[in-house]
Amino acid sequence: MSRMFAQVVFNIPVPGPFTYLIGDLTDCEVGARVIAPIGRRSLAGFVVDILDTAPPGLPELKRITRVIDREPLFDADYLNIARWMSELYLASIGECLSAMIPGGRRESELPALGADDTAFSARPFELSDEQNAAVQAICDRSDGLSYLYGITGSGKTEVFLSAASRTLSEGRSIIYLVPEISLTHQVTETIRQRFQETAAVLHSGLTGSQRLTEWRRILSGEARFVIGARSAVFAPVKRLGLIIIDEEHEGSYKSGASPRYHARQVAMKRCAEQGARLVMGSATPSVEAYHLMEQGRIRRITLSRRLSGGTLPQMQTVDLRGSPGVLSRQLVDEIRTTHEQGRQTILFLNRRGFAYFFHCRSCGYQMTCKNCSVTLTYHKNRELMVCHYCGYKTRPVEICPECKSLDVGYSGFGTQRIEEEVASQFAGYRIRRLDTDSVRKKGTLEETIRAFRDGELDILLGTQMVAKGLNFPGLKLVGIILADTGLSMPDFRAAERTFNLIVQVSGRAGRFMPDGKVIIQTFHPDNDAIRMAAAGQVDQFYAQELSIRSSLKFPPFSRLLRVVFRGRSGDRVAGCASEFSRLLIARLERNGEVLGPAECPIGIIAANHRMQVIVKAFRFDAAHAALRSAVQSFHAPRDVYLEIDIDPVSLL
Repeated sequence: MSRMFAQVVFNIPVPGPFTYLIGDLTDCEVGARVIAPIGRRSLAGFVVDILDTAPPGLPELKRITRVIDREPLFDADYLNIARWMSELYLASIGECLSAMIPGGRRESELPALGADDTAFSARPFELSDEQNAAVQAICDRSDGLSYLYGITGSGKTEVFLSAASRTLSEGRSIIYLVPEISLTHQVTETIRQRFQETAAVLHSGLTGSQRLTEWRRILSGEARFVIGARSAVFAPVKRLGLIIIDEEHEGSYKSGASPRYHARQVAMKRCAEQGARLVMGSATPSVEAYHLMEQGRIRRITLSRRLSGGTLPQMQTVDLRGSPGVLSRQLVDEIRTTHEQGRQTILFLNRRGFAYFFHCRSCGYQMTCKNCSVTLTYHKNRELMVCHYCGYKTRPVEICPECKSLDVGYSGFGTQRIEEEVASQFAGYRIRRLDTDSVRKKGTLEETIRAFRDGELDILLGTQMVAKGLNFPGLKLVGIILADTGLSMPDFRAAERTFNLIVQVSGRAGRFMPDGKVIIQTFHPDNDAIRMAAAGQVDQFYAQELSIRSSLKFPPFSRLLRVVFRGRSGDRVAGCASEFSRLLIARLERNGEVLGPAECPIGIIAANHRMQVIVKAFRFDAAHAALRSAVQSFHAPRDVYLEIDIDPVSLL
């Protein structure tokens, strides 16, 4: 027994596995985490195999130091998912397992379940005929792909929960994915109350040890309904029957660190292997999902009517060109009218801070981050210029450092500046701001949402936190301060994101009464994404976007493979990108097209220069194999790093 060997992988970008002596550690099993020496340090790793004899040709073996887990955290089927991810996303198995499994060293108590009332009933609502038909369509097969395509406020959540109840009654388990757990507090609490002991919640508010406690409940079969953000797709449920992906279009389902997996792809793999249903849903599907529905490869289930007495809101576009301030006369008048009626307003701007760049009016100098090629954002309450990429902070200047002019100031506007202007325009109104800066204190987000829902606030001003997943009975007016913020992004998905955001934010209005109104302020009223969103021309937008993508051979008419090179030396980074591009072109043949090497749109982040090489893959398997071969044969210097992203959602 003392001479048995364990194969261990680590959260490092090195393939492995590494072989160790088990010694007298009798509780070392496949699926457990261990501490073992690697190089000059000791790391936590995952045991992926136990051998009776060591592979030939190895030097003297080191011993595992200790075993962390008394019982395994994963089994052979789970390990197969990690191996599949490693193949697809070109990451090590250790990196994949580390992304899949909680990092706590020991189990600990979970926080008490919240008992606050929610906008949803803990008991199921009476479903409409359309909703009942949707539930039946989802559940009439034990597996397969469905898409619940419903306008905002059409009751998608109740359809999901009813399908989940049916799945539980079959003795099978559910994973319910949401874009960000903090934005779907109402749904989470409903699931906790309605499904009680069978529910487990995996979210960023839990410590690693608390997540491990929930993980054990799921492993044991005690918890059969798991709700969480992206990584909850890995929950080790027994007898998987259904995965729900709410707001499928959201970019947060894509991981930004290795392995750069997409929860939608992992969900499809798990459902296919385990014979489970996958149902996705949104009022604004991703262009890729819409295309699959058009082709009949995903079954479309439509919800066309709003419930709770609501109708789609009246939409009005306001041209900001020539407007003296950030609040147009039309929006100011509507806010006053709404307040006089005892109703509420949401003002949306997808930008934090006070102003988003500081410049000299004499010479055009802009105050930029010393580490990144982006402008700094002015935060007035802290009197600081802040970089939202690396966190660099500095004081604003009063004299231009380039031409010594005193004529310096701020351009653009963030939520803090809007808050200041709204407060001065609407004295006596109860106003609250909701963005990443304002909710740093624990509990602020939930308390603000509760106060607005209960009618204790007149105006809620915020970023994406107010854009989706929330129901407010007293809300009449939604004002989109500037619909253009994402349009100038150098990314082929810019129009899609702008369209989605307008439709989603607008969807907060008119849910409970048929008099909702949305005012969209823009400097580009004729832009197709803004014009079609305001007119409710959803299918027309997708048809046009698909036509443009087809002519350019962008997804869904190809798949993208992206490699980013970063390092302190711009010349070394550029040299590596060029050398890699030549290697890749030689292997790719006619299976794809190489774009670049080129500087990334954000060329420097945290003092690292960034170059990218992008492949438009026309034959994915062959292009992927060419990329793998190029990566394996390319040897980057120690000070240049490669980031590999299969099917990227952002090209910045």
